[in-house]
Amino acid sequence: MSDGLRVVVTGATGNIGTSVVEALSQDPRVGSIVGIARRQPEWSLPKLEIATLDLAADPPGERLDALFTGADVVIHLAWLFQPTHDPVTTWRANVLGSVRVFDAVARCEVPTLVYSSSVGAYSPGPKDRRVDEHWPTHGWPEAAYTREKAYLERVLDGFGRANPQTRLVRIRPAFVFKRESASQQRRLFAGPLLPTGLVRPGFVPVVPDLPGLRVQAVHSADIGEAFRLAALNPVRGAFNVAAEPVVDASLFAELLHARTVRMPAWPARAALSAAWRLHALPASPGLFDAVLRLPLMDTTRAKTDLAWTPRYTASEAVAEFLTGLREEAGMPTPPLAKPSRGDRLRELSKGVGSRP
Repeated sequence: MSDGLRVVVTGATGNIGTSVVEALSQDPRVGSIVGIARRQPEWSLPKLEIATLDLAADPPGERLDALFTGADVVIHLAWLFQPTHDPVTTWRANVLGSVRVFDAVARCEVPTLVYSSSVGAYSPGPKDRRVDEHWPTHGWPEAAYTREKAYLERVLDGFGRANPQTRLVRIRPAFVFKRESASQQRRLFAGPLLPTGLVRPGFVPVVPDLPGLRVQAVHSADIGEAFRLAALNPVRGAFNVAAEPVVDASLFAELLHARTVRMPAWPARAALSAAWRLHALPASPGLFDAVLRLPLMDTTRAKTDLAWTPRYTASEAVAEFLTGLREEAGMPTPPLAKPSRGDRLRELSKGVGSRP
């Protein structure tokens, strides 16, 4: 038995999960990390043991309890973004899978649960001022992602009342980027038709400046640090996590050496909706609508109570992601895998947004 804390991380091989595991592995207070993933990766770190388990497809039962028994902290990150054309599948994976995790935490009397919520859980809000963690979390009803994140906020409200002995923390990140996540995020949101090699300074002449397209971003490594701090320090409640500056058309134009063109949102939405219905684009029009309505988050509580300070600006996180797109970057885990020859044709043949 390793000395130190035993931490279980679901979704350990994804964009956020790999950064969380990296942050935990460097902390001397952590003795062992159990990373739960659907598929075995060709990636490992000191202190990490991978356990393959599909929270949606496998009846977790005794296996999940065995992994959680004796754990000091469970960090729940696992999430299925696709298929957007089959919201029943994502509901089963994300909502029912999360409920299974929460129930197992209670059964196994794990002292601490840290859950990855999202800015997407928030109800529509302002773009000209910041909202704190008390802003309503009812999501945007027309997008599966925001519906599911909002629903789980209500589930956790009940979990907290029923299990006051469990220290419950909710991290609500902005959009999370790193170079190694670029190939995965291209597959999940942009699809196989995006000419990633052209996403470079000087090749994109204009960037559309759409009403409401003001969002926040944060580097995955900084999110990993926020989860480490939440897991190992005696804090409770919700924390907004985002870096500065706000990401808008001007920031993208600066990074791409382009100019902005002000235009209404409806032509972009119409084009996106048509591409989604034709299975050429995985991101749904409902998610586009949600993004335009996301509030800007106040991160004061993360900085004061967590003592969290981002190492990367939002501009640096986005720039690194754009570099990763051009280079088709990734990591040796199934979610973050680099594309191989013929991958884009296979994506199209399977029906973009139709299968996990």
